[in-house]
Formats: sequence, structure tokens, C-alpha cells
Amino acid sequence: MTITSPQPGRWVKVLDQTRCIGCHACSTACKSENEVPLGVNRTYVKSVDVGKFPEARRAFQVTRCNQCTDAPCVAACPTRAMYKRQDGIVDFDKSICIGCKACMAACPYDAIFINPEDHSAEKCNMCAHRLDVGLEPACVSVCPTEAILVGDLNDPTSKVAELVQRRPVAVRRPEKETGPGVFYLGAHQATLDPLAARRPDGGLYAWATQGDPSDPQLVAAGHPHRPTSSAAALVSYDVPHHAPWGWRVSLYTWTKSLSAGLLVVAAALALLGVLRWEEVSTKWVAPLGALAFLGITGVLLIWDLKHPFRFYLIFTRHHWGSWLVRGSFVLGGYGGIVGLSLVSALFDVRWLEVVCGALAIPLGLATACYTAYLFAQAKARDMWQSPLLPAHLAVQAVLAGTAGLLPFATALSSDHAVAVLEWTLAIAAALHVLLISTELTVPHVTAHAHLATYELTRGRFARFFWVGVGTVVVAIAAPWIGWVAAPFALIGLLAYEHAYVQAGQSVPLA
Repeated sequence: MTITSPQPGRWVKVLDQTRCIGCHACSTACKSENEVPLGVNRTYVKSVDVGKFPEARRAFQVTRCNQCTDAPCVAACPTRAMYKRQDGIVDFDKSICIGCKACMAACPYDAIFINPEDHSAEKCNMCAHRLDVGLEPACVSVCPTEAILVGDLNDPTSKVAELVQRRPVAVRRPEKETGPGVFYLGAHQATLDPLAARRPDGGLYAWATQGDPSDPQLVAAGHPHRPTSSAAALVSYDVPHHAPWGWRVSLYTWTKSLSAGLLVVAAALALLGVLRWEEVSTKWVAPLGALAFLGITGVLLIWDLKHPFRFYLIFTRHHWGSWLVRGSFVLGGYGGIVGLSLVSALFDVRWLEVVCGALAIPLGLATACYTAYLFAQAKARDMWQSPLLPAHLAVQAVLAGTAGLLPFATALSSDHAVAVLEWTLAIAAALHVLLISTELTVPHVTAHAHLATYELTRGRFARFFWVGVGTVVVAIAAPWIGWVAAPFALIGLLAYEHAYVQAGQSVPLA
């Protein structure tokens, strides 16, 4: 069948779940048409068993990219590899994808994946190559019950426009305000809401297993703590999903805090007269340490890319709306100040040291805090949307920087400077614990934030969390135990960062 409007105002899909029989023909056709490898899917059919015998039935949901009007993946992509066409389709260009997975973290529908063969991000693009020549998408052409409809929403005579305007259709995650272009007709709420159905014990489903349950990055479908009842819903089929950002991103947040904090703390104390510009801690330890950990941060960021040799595209094809791009330029600016600070120390140019120190404070804090805005672009990760996160990252940088300086200052600086550093470490550690307590005890607005917090404090990442918090608490005693508190602060912060980053990605989105 051909499409009569080759240049529509906005392509959309209507998925009539009252007609879907769960045959998976759409999934198979999509894989064949778009050469999608095994293990990943542009589209698939999720099923949920609703009710209790003898009044039970299986509800289906065709799951795919929602072709959003305000697409978070487009906003987050640093190179514009994800882009929106004039006809409303959110498409992608694999030739400029760097594999940063920012689009995956940003998508509220878990619709994007990294192709294991070409290592680039992809998803459903409504078979744009077929639409452009007047053909229906592959999934539409093979559906035996006509459960999938595609058309121009702006054409009032199209069937999809009639259905959307006259029938009670639903969209997934409307609270995210993305303006989805995929509408569901007759879909059960237990399929639309990723937390409405109960998760089978052990992640075992009727026809598939959700990967290795011991995998810390596994995100199994359904709610793990939904109690059973006569109206219970149980996920019976889903595909494996994984958190996009792993241990390298967790480690990067720690090395970045240490890099930023070392020079910020040293420069601030030197400007206040606590440390002297000519002493080793200020002149060499702080800038050399900042440069070393900034280099490690850069290595981790590039290492985490699926196309690491394309990292330069962040600077040559940058999309300013992406905080990955903004953060890269902030890191570059901070690196420049660190380098200039070392040059001024090498040639003993005092006025330049002072200027670099004054500039290092705002740039260092920006380096520490920009990750809060990067995480905020991950619109589906509700635990990361805390307005306290920028302040918390600034406190973590001060905590890490003070812990990094204290052992050297103990050996090289005055007793007064050491005492100030010890009290700074104690106060930063106390503020860190206070901010954690505030974020955890304030009632969570969404079920997603509540479940992520559960995984953080009592679930899979609780061990890292409590080790992190408990170890940092030791650092509050820095004025009494001295430099011994420093490694406790650094180890505790690393454990906490890992727990926080991974727990924020642990809630199912599809």
C-alpha cells in the first residue's frame, strides 16, 4: 500500500491495542527491513497478564520511539546525530554519532539503543526511507490485523487524525511533556506505565529472560515490590534493557570533583591568606593534581564513547543545547587555567598566579557543577532532577579537594593552614551528609524517584551507598584525627557517587 501524502505536516502513528494479537510480525519486519541485529530492537511487543484466573487476559503494547515534538534525545545529542525532520520524524545520522549514550539517558521511553555491530545509536524512525518514496513503514505493511496506522496528524481527512481527535487515545509518560507522536488506542494502563505491573521473581518471563539478574546495569521491566492482588498485573514478556552509563561515568564524577576541588580550595585559601602562594601545596600540589585528575577525567569520558576516535566532533559539530558540549568547553576552559597556573608557577610570576587562582574558583565550580545540568537533561531519571544537585556537587568538590590537599599541607604548611583545612574537610563532609539526608527524607513526588531511592538505600546499590556515607562520616572528625580523615573522605565519596549514578538509572522506562 502507498501513502497518499508524501510530504505531510507531521507523521504520527496510532497503535490500536484492541486489535493487536501479539504475533510479533512488526518486530520481525522491522529487523528485516532495517537490518537490526539480534539482542536489540527498534520495536517490540511487550505483554502483561492482567487479572486473576479465571478472569485473566493478556494485554499487549507495541513499544517503540515516540517521535516526540519536544524530543529530549535531540536536545541532549552533542553532535546533532539525533535530529528532527520537518515532517516530525526524529531521525539519526550514524556517521556523526560518537556513542556517548546521552540520547539513551535522555529518552523517557527507553527507545534508543547502541547497535552492537556499528556502535552507533539508533531507534525507530518510522522507516523514513520508505515514507519518503510513498511506502508504508515495514511494521504497518505486515500487521495482519491493521493494528498499526500511520498518517499525517495535520491532515483532518487522514484516518490517524480522525482517531486521535475523536477517540480516547493515550500516550506514554505524558507527565514528561515531550509531545509524543505515537498514540495508543485501547491500551491497558498496566502496559503503558512501566511500574504498573509486577515484575516476575528473578526476571523470568513466559518466552524470555531479562538477562543476567546479577548484572548491576540490568533494568528489568515492571515494579519489583508491587503486591499481588485479584487485579494484579504481571509482566509476561519484555526485552532486556541496560543502564546507558556504567562505572566509567561514576568514576568520572569523582575524578572531576577531585580535579576541580584541589585548585578551588587551594586558590580560595591563598586569596584569604591562609595558604601562601609560594608554598609547595599551593604552587605545585594543587595545580599538578588538578591537571592529573582532569586528564583522567578526559580519558574516562573518551573511553566511555562507543566511537572514541570521533570525540573531536563535540568541538567541530557541537550542539550548544547539549550539556555534554557545554561541559566539554567548561572542562577545556578550566584545563587552560590550570595549565596557565603551572606556567606562572614555573616562571614565578606572582600576579599571574593570583589572577589564575581567582579565575580557577568560578571555572572549577562550573567544572564540578555542570554534571547536574547534564543529568537534568535525562528527563526520565527522576532522582537526578533534584534542584539541590548543583550545590551538592559543589560541596563534593570542596570535600574532595580538601581531602586531596590535607596530607600534603600537613607535611609542608603551617599549623594554622592545616587546622583550617581540617575544619574545612569536617564541614564539607557534614554538609555532604546533610544534603544526602535532605534529598532522601523529602517526600518524592514520583514513583520513579521513590523506586530509584529504594534501589539506592535498600536495593542493589545499598552496599555502595552505606559504605560511602559511613566512610565520609569519619571525615567529620578531621579536626581530631588529622590527615587520616582524608582517605576516608575520598573513598566514601567514590562509593557514594557510584551508587548515586547507577541507582538513578535503575528504574524501568518501558
